Amino acid sequence: MKFYINNWYKLTIIVFIALSFFIGFFGYSLLNPIQTILMYSFMALLVHQFEEYVFPGGGPVVINRGNFGEKTDYRCYPGNMQSAMIVNNLAYLIYIAAIIFPQAIWLGLGTMFFNLFQLIGHGIQMNKSMKTWYNPGLASVVFLFVPISIYYMVFIINNKLVNDWDWFFGAIAFIFMTLLTTILPVQFLKNKDTLYPISEWQVEMSNKVQKFASFSKNK
Repeated sequence: MKFYINNWYKLTIIVFIALSFFIGFFGYSLLNPIQTILMYSFMALLVHQFEEYVFPGGGPVVINRGNFGEKTDYRCYPGNMQSAMIVNNLAYLIYIAAIIFPQAIWLGLGTMFFNLFQLIGHGIQMNKSMKTWYNPGLASVVFLFVPISIYYMVFIINNKLVNDWDWFFGAIAFIFMTLLTTILPVQFLKNKDTLYPISEWQVEMSNKVQKFASFSKNK
């Protein structure tokens, strides 16, 4: 279990490649248009996690520093590798559920709201706190999450697949997702003496990214 906690994110690119072949060879005959959009959203999530944890990496450190404002114990607190694994793996369940039940438009909307919310976290909050123009995860948010989410919303509106209740319950689903996959695991598992600290490699990559993207590096 400890091995998976510290290495799960390395599998994201493998799953992404497998799903790319699936979409290319079988997707358009097995999935309806909404499921296809939702599958691309799930694949974007995998790319997002890869960007945060593998290339360039350093994401969990940036989240502790930039999102939670921890300046000293950011390798362990409030987030750690155990809570990070739970947070990200729980998201899989919801994104996959949306693919399996595409008729639940509210559920798909919940995932799209969650995608767009990342723009606030990565595009504004973390950059403002770290004084940077980029942080690990931002590129996939801007170039994948945002356009896919907008396309999904345009598609369901144009095809008259959404009603007012879907928007309402989609917002509720988004709030539930935020609590389940970003807040509760971190709060319940926060421990400065955790057995699952963020690796020194992640700290090193976070420092490199911050140096590269810093607004003040030339001052």
